[in-house]
Amino acid sequence: MKVIGVTGGVGAGKSEVLAFLLEHYNCRVIMADRVAHQLEEPGGKCFEPLKVLLGADVLTPEGKIDKQKMAARIFGDAAILEQVNGIVHPAVKAYLLEQIAQERVARKFDYLFIEAALLIEEGYTGIVDEMWYIHADVSVRRQRLKQARGYSDEKIDSILAKQLPEEAFYKHCRVVIENSGTLISVYQQIEKELGEYQCQKQ
Repeated sequence: MKVIGVTGGVGAGKSEVLAFLLEHYNCRVIMADRVAHQLEEPGGKCFEPLKVLLGADVLTPEGKIDKQKMAARIFGDAAILEQVNGIVHPAVKAYLLEQIAQERVARKFDYLFIEAALLIEEGYTGIVDEMWYIHADVSVRRQRLKQARGYSDEKIDSILAKQLPEEAFYKHCRVVIENSGTLISVYQQIEKELGEYQCQKQ
């Protein structure tokens, strides 16, 4: 089983790539953001540490972490953000390492794809076999974010300013999937890398 990290800037189209992989290849996909959300739920590894850090008033009436309140608490406070990341990121990485180990033993899948925007920044290059960079031109990403998410230019500018320069992605990623054009072109690039369809849904 090969473990492949999938990264790229917001609006690059990672979701479309992962959907195609799931449909046509014998693989499992783990999205780091979803893992983080699970770990922040009551009973999850991050719940109690976050509650202690942010205070009980960050909880909803049902006893869950209110994501809007947490975001408001973090916004503009670099120290709090660093502490939250210090709780969540190591827990996510530990979960991923556990899943990789389990899947290598189970030998059920040909590929395990791990998607995260911060794969490079958080040192995930050391736990995957190779990295894929999903690239799209900034103008294309802007259009997608406006149409799909209704983001303003100001919000997009703020997001882009926080992301790694393209040179960093090219440096760390063996494969670059160009997603500025049609999805058919994207699918052809994937097939070139992984071979023809290995459909798991027979």
